[in-house]
Formats: sequence, structure tokens, C-alpha cells
Amino acid sequence: MTADAITLQLDQLAFAWPDRVVLQRCSTALKAGITWLRGPNGVGKSTLLQLLAGVLRPLQGTARLLRPGQPALDLHADHRLAWRHAVFWCGPGAVAYDHLTPLDFWSFLHGLYPDWQPLAVVRHAEAFGLGPHLDRPLASLSTGTQRKVWLVAALSAGTPVRLLDEPLNALDDEATAYLQEQLAQAQEECSALWLVASHEAPLPADSAPAREWRLAP
Repeated sequence: MTADAITLQLDQLAFAWPDRVVLQRCSTALKAGITWLRGPNGVGKSTLLQLLAGVLRPLQGTARLLRPGQPALDLHADHRLAWRHAVFWCGPGAVAYDHLTPLDFWSFLHGLYPDWQPLAVVRHAEAFGLGPHLDRPLASLSTGTQRKVWLVAALSAGTPVRLLDEPLNALDDEATAYLQEQLAQAQEECSALWLVASHEAPLPADSAPAREWRLAP
């Protein structure tokens, strides 16, 4: 798959809370590989990812996902379920279903994403050292361990678009290095579009740099 095979087009996306405007007329075209979303705190990086994930509804504007050989998908149009199947979002906080074990959580997600990769789950879980925690409720795990569980899902989702919000938060050095290596591999393969909001560089220093997109206040 070529680097321009997947395109996510943002057109005039805007969002506001009752007391303040967060995003104004955000437009760009994103391609497969890694895009590093940057900007100061409060500029709307997390809000933008939640809009693209379908968690929030835009005040105006839309987004369109283009893939070769498949119909275009429009954010919040008639095929919202198809959009959800194509976009995986890993938020900055704890896992929502924290009464589940990691195994239960991944099994639940397997039913939601048609191209879920079970073998990748096993590989990434082992690399993150999650073996001792697989049968424990997520609520009993540390913040860093919960983060690893969610990242295993992001790396295994099989979706053409992956949205990561501060994925390096709470990770130990070994886990950080592993995630950066996996993202560097994704950058080379260009088989999915990754939008990564992070205060730290998402790719290792010895790899080709990620494309950068800076949100302005």
C-alpha cells in the first residue's frame, strides 16, 4: 500500500464548549504513516481526536476518510457504524471498562473491529510484560499498566485510522522504547494512518521523523 493510499480530509471542523471555543475551522489532509499532532495545552488536540473518533460531535464541519477500492466515509453521516469500525481511538486517561480484565477487554474489542488481529494482541501483550496481569480487573492495575493494555488494543485493532492521545504518559522506559519502535515500523509500512498527540516525539531518535501538524491557539 502506498503512502497516499489512505487520506483523512478535515474540512472546517469546529467545536465549542458552553464557555469557550476550542477549535475553529480546522482543515487539513492527513496521509498514511505517523503524524505528530503538536501544540500548547488547551489548544484542542484532545478535542480534535475525540471529534475524529466520533466521541464528540462538531459544531460545524466534517471529516472524510478515503481508501482505495472502498466507498468514502463521512464523519457523522449515514454510516456512523462504518466510521467507528475504521477508526480506533486510544484516549489519555484510564480504560473505560475497568471492571473487565485485559483479556475480557480485548475480547470485547475483537467483536467491534472487523479486522482485529488476535495474534498481534499476544505479541504486544508479551512485549509489554502484561502476562501477570491478564486475569486481573483493569481497575486494580496501575495507570501505566492500564495504558499498556489500551496500547495493545491500538496496535492490534487493524483499523485504517488510529488516534493516540498522549500514548507515552505513565509508560516505563522499556515500554516507551517498544511503542516508539512499533510506531516507527508503522511509519515505514504506511498501511494505516496514525495521528498521535504527544508532548514527546512518538518515534525513536534514530528513525525518520514523523510529519508534524501544529495546532495554533
